Amino acid sequence: MKKMIYFSGLFLVSVLAMSMSLLPGTAYQVGDVVADFELKGVDDKMISLSDYMGDGGLILVFTCNTCPYAQLYEDRLIELHQTFAERGFPVLAVNPNDPISKPGDGFAQMKQRATEKEFPFPYLFDADQIVFPKFGATRTPEVFLLDANRVLRYTGAIDDNPKDAASVQKAYVREAIEAIQNGNSPEPTKTKAIGCGIKVKKA
Repeated sequence: MKKMIYFSGLFLVSVLAMSMSLLPGTAYQVGDVVADFELKGVDDKMISLSDYMGDGGLILVFTCNTCPYAQLYEDRLIELHQTFAERGFPVLAVNPNDPISKPGDGFAQMKQRATEKEFPFPYLFDADQIVFPKFGATRTPEVFLLDANRVLRYTGAIDDNPKDAASVQKAYVREAIEAIQNGNSPEPTKTKAIGCGIKVKKA
């Protein structure tokens, strides 16, 4: 009888653990391994996370065309890619916005923006909005820095001054990458992303 109760308890615990991992609203935390995903880019090609990972990791950023904060960071994202792609940390940009709620964030407009700004990195469209919730992204721009094993090492803001790149005191992403390359843990591992709320599809 005791054995039956014991095994029943183990079964319930395992079921609860599985249920917790599948609960809607749960998102990756720092230290979690990120699952692969594949989205369409502005070049009309499908790009997967695993295909684009650098030797050191990846700078994944949820951004868009229309948010003023996202626009302020476009040149800084280009600079990050130009600086760190050859050091194993390329930029991968994903637009999570619903184009019905924000028409300027449609796929055609993404192509136009990427051409105008000459993005040197892929710009993908989370058209079905299945990727950004897994990361818990809520704003554009918002960064998720992965290491070579797809472990989430830092999440949040690109730096501490959206309005003036010349006045940045803390370059969070840059400093986090340098910490990882030196075999250390980023500090901080999480900051508050400053930007526009992601436009979610209406039910």
